[in-house]
Amino acid sequence: MRRILQVGFLALTLVAVFVVRGNAERWCPFGGIEALYTYLAEGNMPCSLGVSNFYILGAVLLMTLILRRAFCGYACPIGTVSDWVRRLGARLGLREVRVSAGWDRWLSLGKYAGLAVLLWLTYRAGELIFRGFDPCYALISRHGEDITAWAYVSAGAILIGSLSIALPFCRWLCPLAAALQPFSRVGLARIRRDPAACIDCGRCAATCPMRIPVDQVREVTAARCTACHTCIASCPVEGARAPLTWGPPARWGRPWPRGILAAVLLTLVAAAAGATFLKPMPSFTYARGTHPESVATVDLQVGELTCRGRATLLVYFLDRDDEFALPGYLKLEAWPAPTAGRARISFDATGCDADAVRRAILEPYFNPIEARWHASPFTIIGYDPSSP
Repeated sequence: MRRILQVGFLALTLVAVFVVRGNAERWCPFGGIEALYTYLAEGNMPCSLGVSNFYILGAVLLMTLILRRAFCGYACPIGTVSDWVRRLGARLGLREVRVSAGWDRWLSLGKYAGLAVLLWLTYRAGELIFRGFDPCYALISRHGEDITAWAYVSAGAILIGSLSIALPFCRWLCPLAAALQPFSRVGLARIRRDPAACIDCGRCAATCPMRIPVDQVREVTAARCTACHTCIASCPVEGARAPLTWGPPARWGRPWPRGILAAVLLTLVAAAAGATFLKPMPSFTYARGTHPESVATVDLQVGELTCRGRATLLVYFLDRDDEFALPGYLKLEAWPAPTAGRARISFDATGCDADAVRRAILEPYFNPIEARWHASPFTIIGYDPSSP
């Protein structure tokens, strides 16, 4: 089942990026963490992110509270590729490089340091500082101008390391893993071991990719568990007498079938996708003036409204002070998109109308400070300014 889910999520990601040509960054849960401060403080998202990042982050956090870090083991493209590369290394005869438990604990601190540095730099700059170095972005970026060679270098280093080390990035460096750890620590599901049925062969601990000493505990409550069930599959005792099962704490009831894991994972991901389309919150907002009694609203599809920077430029044209100025109250709510974004503009109905809003967006603007004209880069889908 795990291989099916890994193939399915990886194929979905690749089709969305390279066939549908969607923005996969908007479905990255770590993007929700990076954007949280800016959105709460300003109501705006960093470029290339959207409120879908918050929905998928919420789904992953709830998933982690139920299944521990199952997202990492089943849905994350880096986790999937690293897992497959290690299996390839084993088939090629490469011996696995193991580190001691002490070194493993020290190395695992790297993900917390990375999380702290990334969030501090991102919140300070208001932009995705790590983007040009992100190994996952190297996979889902369509190799655009904003990706640097360092992203490929980091991705290559992870792949080479994964040939002989089990999940090095996931264990020691991933900032999302660091953010999920507190939630995973109190996760409901866990591997359960029956000491009376266990033959103490140690295979479960030896095969665990996260190096959890499964053979030494009654229940695996380690936050780094990805619910991959490799330990269960490696146990030589099968059937009703199998010492390893999976489910809630033993005192709560019987083990769960593995199908519950797939059902929870798929349901929460589908719920995040559905919420994005049913409750589309704006990723950029701007307001000016006091809300009057009479407010009108116009919804527009605006060409070249592609990111936060273009939304800021749209404010520049709406907030103009020439003959096309919009008097009184003004509010812009924007949903930037790769080619044409949505803009919902609210204005004082006593001072202007929807056509005045459209003209403000499209007409050139003369900046007296710079003493030059600025042509509007925007178009309004379905609107012809030359028609009466």
